[in-house]
Amino acid sequence: MSTKIICIANQKGGVGKTTTAVSLAHGLVLKGKRVLLIDLDPQGQSATALGRSPEPGVFYLLTMGMTQQETSFINSWVRFSGREGLHILPGDQQTMAAQTVLNAQDRPVSAIRQTVSRFFKDGPDYILFDTAPSVGGIQERAVWASDLVIVPTATEFLSADGVGKVLGMMSILQSKKNWRGNLLGILPTFYDEQTRESKATIEDLKARFASSLLPPIHRSTLLRECAAQGQTIFEMDELCRAAKEYQALAQFVLKY
Repeated sequence: MSTKIICIANQKGGVGKTTTAVSLAHGLVLKGKRVLLIDLDPQGQSATALGRSPEPGVFYLLTMGMTQQETSFINSWVRFSGREGLHILPGDQQTMAAQTVLNAQDRPVSAIRQTVSRFFKDGPDYILFDTAPSVGGIQERAVWASDLVIVPTATEFLSADGVGKVLGMMSILQSKKNWRGNLLGILPTFYDEQTRESKATIEDLKARFASSLLPPIHRSTLLRECAAQGQTIFEMDELCRAAKEYQALAQFVLKY
């Protein structure tokens, strides 16, 4: 299969983007796929979640050209995650500077798609983007670069508004910027059926985005502990509910 690009995006913070990116990446690897996780969030949390250190690899990816020498240099920043089939191109605070460069140079909306195309030849089955909760700049270009987009959203009041903004951006990219990708689904996170807020939010999301809503990821103490341990949910407890839910998400992704 050719490399498929999946972007994890929301313009709201604290919705489980990094947890979803890391869990889905490892889930796909456990199903025999090769995955490159690219951390486009300046906080560099994807690397931390995999037990690695944030590094400026993404800065170089976004600001350098496509020559063979530049590609070799960028490849030197790709790190093995310690999990067979899973590599990561880490980012750090310098990613913010890269966004400034992209905008100052007025790079086209296709800039990120073009720069990651260097990985396509003999590359991974999937490239996953973990993005920052920002508008325009890197996130817009990351969505345009992607074949599929997953929008995690916490099951709390006002969450549907954040989802609406992302879908609005995607609609503009499709209608005005010739984006050919699609929404894979909206992923409710931190779901707790014991609270009225969670249940009410799920009902609101169903009413507004019924056809796009994915099964929720339940609130989990283990998921919170994963990053601190530098382990994924499958390494913490592959039989727990959250692991099974992310396994199901990976299985769903494989259908596309």
